[in-house]
Amino acid sequence: MIRRCSPVLSSLAAMVVVIASSSAFAEPSQPSRVRGAIESIDGNTLTVKSREGADVKLHIPSSISVTGVTKISLADIKVGSFIGATSVPEADGTEKAVEVHVFPENMRGTGEGSRPYDLLPKSSMTNATVDRTTAAANDGQSLTLKYKEGEKKVLVGPDTPVVTFVPGKKSELKAGAQVVAFATKRSDGSLETRRVLVGRDGLTPPM
Repeated sequence: MIRRCSPVLSSLAAMVVVIASSSAFAEPSQPSRVRGAIESIDGNTLTVKSREGADVKLHIPSSISVTGVTKISLADIKVGSFIGATSVPEADGTEKAVEVHVFPENMRGTGEGSRPYDLLPKSSMTNATVDRTTAAANDGQSLTLKYKEGEKKVLVGPDTPVVTFVPGKKSELKAGAQVVAFATKRSDGSLETRRVLVGRDGLTPPM
């Protein structure tokens, strides 16, 4: 028997594939992440004040996919959890997580692997299964992440943002909401977004 994912679950999976694999305008067809706060939504135009300070206008189609990002705790990361971790290298060679997102079980395996990421200079994104956890200083955790091509150890501090994904609604796209919008260039040079992550309860999506 063939099991089919619901449209909501499929859109969540598609969203995170974009998170895991896109690079910032490497080619016109490649999605770029616009991170910031919504300034306004007027008809089919979404205006975002980006973290760089620019006002970015994005065309939004009627079929736009919205995914909520909600805070969870470090204790919710277990051995066997499939997670995404953005990390940066420390001077001593360790990798320090600057954010962790725990995938819902139906999204296990999404974007598996480790690759450069544009959140911070020298940052990388690793989507993998938690193989081991070890207590670290100051109540943090050292996580050993295994993926098909290898493994990586990352240190998650007690203040590292830990989040998960939930189905969202277009009505959540309102002034003040913090978002990550995935933009592509249209034929006329303007930008369009078909997928948006929106923070719940004032949260800024950390990825």
